[in-house]
Amino acid sequence: MTSKKNMATEPQDGGFAALGLDPRILSALTVLGYEEPTPIQRETIPPLIAGKDLLGQAATGTGKTAAFALPILQRILNEGKSDGPTAVVLVPTRELAVQVSEAMHRYGKALGVRVLPVYGGQPIGRQLHALRAGIDIVVATPGRALDHIRRGSLQLGGVRVVGQTVLFSATMPPRIESIARKSQREPIRIQIARAVAKAGEMPQVRQQAYLVQRNVKKVALGRVLDLESPAAAIVFCRTRTEVDELTETMNARGYHSEALHGGMTQEQRDKVMKRLRSGDAELLIATDVAARGLDIEHLTHVINYDLPNAPEAYVHRIGRVGRAGREGVAITLVEPREHHLLRNIERITKQKIEVAKVPTVADLRTRRLELTGAAMREAILGEEKEHFRVVVDALSDEFDLVDIAMAAVRLYHQATVGDGEDEEIAEASAYPASAQGRDRKAGARPSRGARGGDNMAKLYIAAGRQAGIRPQDLVGAIANEAGVPGSSIGAIQITDRFSLVEVPEEAAEHVIKMLKQSNLRGKKVMIRREREA
Repeated sequence: MTSKKNMATEPQDGGFAALGLDPRILSALTVLGYEEPTPIQRETIPPLIAGKDLLGQAATGTGKTAAFALPILQRILNEGKSDGPTAVVLVPTRELAVQVSEAMHRYGKALGVRVLPVYGGQPIGRQLHALRAGIDIVVATPGRALDHIRRGSLQLGGVRVVGQTVLFSATMPPRIESIARKSQREPIRIQIARAVAKAGEMPQVRQQAYLVQRNVKKVALGRVLDLESPAAAIVFCRTRTEVDELTETMNARGYHSEALHGGMTQEQRDKVMKRLRSGDAELLIATDVAARGLDIEHLTHVINYDLPNAPEAYVHRIGRVGRAGREGVAITLVEPREHHLLRNIERITKQKIEVAKVPTVADLRTRRLELTGAAMREAILGEEKEHFRVVVDALSDEFDLVDIAMAAVRLYHQATVGDGEDEEIAEASAYPASAQGRDRKAGARPSRGARGGDNMAKLYIAAGRQAGIRPQDLVGAIANEAGVPGSSIGAIQITDRFSLVEVPEEAAEHVIKMLKQSNLRGKKVMIRREREA
């Protein structure tokens, strides 16, 4: 790469006018409320107008769309329109195609620039008609772009901005670097550092994690939602199946939830986004790919129901909130066996994620009373209450006004919020501390058969060789479900009908409890302490 910049985010002198943009584009930006270019826009627009290849990295929500859209419009003005599209913009999802297309249309409306989003799930006939009529910029998903190229309906002969290859991303994992090396010619690299909060100033996105066992994650999610009361939230899951199951569960529990994943038709996805943006739904439960590029104005919370495997995906997820100076909240539900993934994310993002206890029933009831108090305060400040004075006057002859007020609050609270019959959620811990500490202090890792002793408990599991049980099955189940590291597990004995395994004494009851709630080789098994002979 011919140049590499690691730019700070301090504002510099000169607005959009100093970047070489046409007055008509500047007028459009003024109407849209744009005052100063963001750092990524300031650094990338001039070299892109000059036709340079570029690799740009900046956090989600920092204006990357305008950073490449405005130079495309300027080049069309400078070089004139061609018979076919002048530029092709490739995006990963249908939603992002629509968003980018809408943005480019707004920026170039006064210029008469014609923009077309091209994606699967939309009738291809409409797209064919628009392409035949003449389009200046095509914003496409890769699959539908290839379909049109094969049909001959997307002619690339006049495309100038594909000869200029530009890549933008919030993160720069190895696969993006590899694409850049293969497809770009001496690109300029622009890397915008994350804004650092000033002393005493909190970051725009509050990041918090809760350590929970998998079997109570749905309950824990509901508890967190009740406490946070988000205006709108995206809940991320790993798979389509989990998205559908969680959506059904949360709707059954009274949360207005919508699913979004790649298995849905475009019509279904459009309806989901319409309900979310109108406020008819409060939760969007989605996979990473389906939610990529979404920009929801009133979104306040991102919740990682499942931790992503790659830290970069976490960065993309939480970038959905805290945009344009707004505050946001990112909450992660972490299973004990995933604790190391959280540490990896902290290391990559260089940000500490607070690990908190799951809200208790007392916390929940306090929050519900706060909501009742807020509603009562709003009612007191309202106008339509004189009608009820006759009731208060009649009761005040017999009861104290404070007692009347408390009774009224109680009736309202029970009718609207209520306290329910909530149960405490068992506290989880990223077990290992004591056992791992002993192993590390001991130096070399002992063999599994040599770790028995007074500090170990022997457990009986009613499944053996006939059930296909192997040592790795037992170690995996105990490590994944109970959070006990494999290095802390002692001797394992497998017979035809049962198995014996040693675990640290202080973890024995926890292991029994967690394995009773899970499956071993796809089946429930009986587990208990081994009885002494």
